[in-house]
Amino acid sequence: MLRGRRGSRVRALEGGPEEEAPPAVAEVPSALLPSLQQPEATAEQILLRGIFEIGRGSCDVVLSERALRWRPIVPERLAGDPKLDLLHKEEFIELKDIFSVKLKRRCSSKHQSGTLLGITLFICLKKEQNKLKDSTIDLINLSEDHCDLWFRQFKNILAVTEYEGHALSLLKECELQGFDGFSILLLNFFSSRVVCVGGDGFANEVAHALLLRAQKNAGVETDYLLTLVRAQLPLGVIPAGSTNVLAHSLHGVPHVVTATLHIIMGHIQPVDVCTFSTMGKLLRFGFSAMFGFGGRTLALAEKCRWMSPNQRRDFAIIKALAKLKPEDCEISFLPFKSTQDLQERRAQRSPESDYSEQWQMIQGQFLNVSIMAIPCLCSVAPRGLAPNTRLNNGSMALIIVRNTSRPEFIKHLKRYASVRNQFNFPFVETYTVEEVKVQRKNNMSGHNPEEKNEPHEFVLENSFPWNVDGDLMEVTSEVHVRLHPRLISLYGGGAEAMNDSKVTCSCL
Repeated sequence: MLRGRRGSRVRALEGGPEEEAPPAVAEVPSALLPSLQQPEATAEQILLRGIFEIGRGSCDVVLSERALRWRPIVPERLAGDPKLDLLHKEEFIELKDIFSVKLKRRCSSKHQSGTLLGITLFICLKKEQNKLKDSTIDLINLSEDHCDLWFRQFKNILAVTEYEGHALSLLKECELQGFDGFSILLLNFFSSRVVCVGGDGFANEVAHALLLRAQKNAGVETDYLLTLVRAQLPLGVIPAGSTNVLAHSLHGVPHVVTATLHIIMGHIQPVDVCTFSTMGKLLRFGFSAMFGFGGRTLALAEKCRWMSPNQRRDFAIIKALAKLKPEDCEISFLPFKSTQDLQERRAQRSPESDYSEQWQMIQGQFLNVSIMAIPCLCSVAPRGLAPNTRLNNGSMALIIVRNTSRPEFIKHLKRYASVRNQFNFPFVETYTVEEVKVQRKNNMSGHNPEEKNEPHEFVLENSFPWNVDGDLMEVTSEVHVRLHPRLISLYGGGAEAMNDSKVTCSCL
C-alpha cells in the first residue's frame, strides 16, 4: 500500500515551506515501461504516460480519458514474484474526483519561484456516512518540461467553464429583495454556478427565483402550469439553517464540506419540483409541504422569532400538541402511473381542457397532511419524512394522518426518529400521487368557541397555514399541487448514489 508524505501535503495546502526536493526521477520511454494489464485502462484512450514518484517510490503513471492510474516500478530481476506483485498493485483515481491542480514548488523567497518538485492534485474522497473530504496526491518529478506537459493536460481536463457573467445575466432580474442579511447568495461568474448558504427557506427562495426566471426567458405563462421549462442554472445548497432538509436529502448528510465538494466537483442531480397554485394562479415552487399540525406549528414558531431556532421549534411543537385539533378537509388526488405517461398527458392538454383522469377523493377530519417530492431527511427523521420518495422518481408522497387521540399522534411523531415504520398506524394513510387538490371545508375548524377572547394563534378566520419548505404560506381557497419531474438541477451526489459509491483510491 502506497502512503504519501502527509506533512508535505498539509504544508502545500497551507502555503508553507516545502520539504527538501527528492532526487530527480528520470523519464523513461513509453515502450520500456511495463504494460498495465487492467482492462479499464486498455479500453480507454491514453492521453499521457510517464514516470513520477508517488509516496516514496517511482511509479509508472498513465493518464486516460477517465482515470489516473499508477503502479510501482518493479526491478526486472524481481519481476514475477507473487508476493511482490501483490504489494505493488495498481491504484487509481477517477478524473471526476479531481477538482484542482497546481505545480508543486519548494518555497525560496517572496519574489522568486521555488524549485519545481512536481504536480499536486486536489481530490475528493468519500468518508463514512456519505461524507466527503478533500485530499491531495503529489506527483513528484523535477523535469520542468515533463511537469508542464502534464500540468497543461490536467488544466485542459478541468476547464469546463462557461462565459464570464452568464450567471449574472440570467439572475439580474430575479426578485432577491426578500433574502435576509443572514443568508448569502454566491454567484460564481466563471462557472455559472449559483450557490446559497442558508436554511431551507432561503434555498427554496433561490430555487423559486431561478425557476421563475427560466419561465420568463422561455415566454412561458406561469399560470399555465402543465408544461414548464427547466431552470438554466444548477443550484448549490450549503446547509447553514436549523433543519437543512434539502441539503440532507441531497447529500445524505447535512455536512458543509460535503456540500461544498459536491459543488466544486460538479456533481449534479436533477430534482423534481412541485407547483402550488390557487384559483389558477401560481403561488410558488417548492419541494415539500405540510398543513394541519405541520402548518400550525410553523405559524406559531414564526410569532416567536425572538427565540433561538431550537427554542422556538420546541415551544411551537409543545403548544401545537396542547391545542391539537383536526382540519375538516376534502382531498382529491391523481394516483401516480409513470413519469412518461405524466409528461405525455400534460403535453396533450390545453388550459381549457377538462381531462378525464380518474381522481380519487377523501373527506374527513385530518390532523396533518404532508405532500413531498423529496425524502425530506433531517436530524429528527434520519430515514426521512417521506422515506419511500426519491429526488427524481416523478412522483409525490401524500401522507394523511386522520383524527386520533393525542397520545396516538405523539406515538406516530416519535416513530420518525426511530427505525420503525412511522406509517404503521390505522389512522395513517400513504399514497403515491402526481397531483393533489386540498380544500378546507370549515374555515373555523381550528378555533375553539370557548376561547373567544383569545387571539387566533394558529389560523386567521379566512385562511389556514401551510408549511412549504420551512416558509409560511397562508391561503383562503383550494390549493392545487402538481409535480414537475426534474425541473431543476441541484449540486449533490444523492443519498442513494452516495450509498452505492466506492472509494477508488487507497494511496493516502
